[in-house]
Amino acid sequence: MSAFEMLLEEAPRFFTWWNVIFLLRAAANTLLLSVIGCAAGYLAGFTIATLRLDRVNPFAPSRLVLTLLVEGLRRIPFLVLLLTVFFAFQLSGAEVGLFVIAATAVALRMSALAAENIRAGFESIHRTQWEAALVMNFSALGALGRVVLPQAWRVILPPSTVHTLSMVKETSLAVQIGFLELTSAARTLNQRGFSALLCYGTVLLLYFVISWSIGRFGRRLEARLATQGATAARPSAILSAAG
Repeated sequence: MSAFEMLLEEAPRFFTWWNVIFLLRAAANTLLLSVIGCAAGYLAGFTIATLRLDRVNPFAPSRLVLTLLVEGLRRIPFLVLLLTVFFAFQLSGAEVGLFVIAATAVALRMSALAAENIRAGFESIHRTQWEAALVMNFSALGALGRVVLPQAWRVILPPSTVHTLSMVKETSLAVQIGFLELTSAARTLNQRGFSALLCYGTVLLLYFVISWSIGRFGRRLEARLATQGATAARPSAILSAAG
């Protein structure tokens, strides 16, 4: 009997109601961990990138500390960061679930990646845009939110989508702390006697569906924000915002 025939024979036993629900639960955990961790990371990253602007935060030592924090988090392997967060929670005595630990690690990692992406987006806007907004009595944060940011999204979003997709795959390392996600589910089913090819092949398809959906959403959002950014770049749009 060929390997393909063996897989076909095993498939009905593998795709039982319990196993399908187990895999869907793991997929939901993976998606939820990715969405919540990345959303929290981007919120933190936006705050960090904003505070690194000399127009917003003139205190140079604090900008240096934030820069060192970003550079440090970007260069730590995610598995090391995850285990560090895990043992830090244990040492603190805080009673938190594995989801909170994993989401915290994802958020820390994404905050550094997002901060760098957003910083590059801010710097892509010519300084005359800032100067024009400030001359028209915008505050620094007002100029950032109403003039700079709508144009900077065209630079920020593409690498942000790539990093989000990367973090979806990095969540597979949460298996190391015992969190139930797709890779953990595949390993559990494999240990129950099912074919490794069938277990991990199914998980591969689920990862593809999740990543493809996020990538598709990112491309649609990129196209929409690019149109809005082009409108915001016109002088008339800046005059309208000032009014």
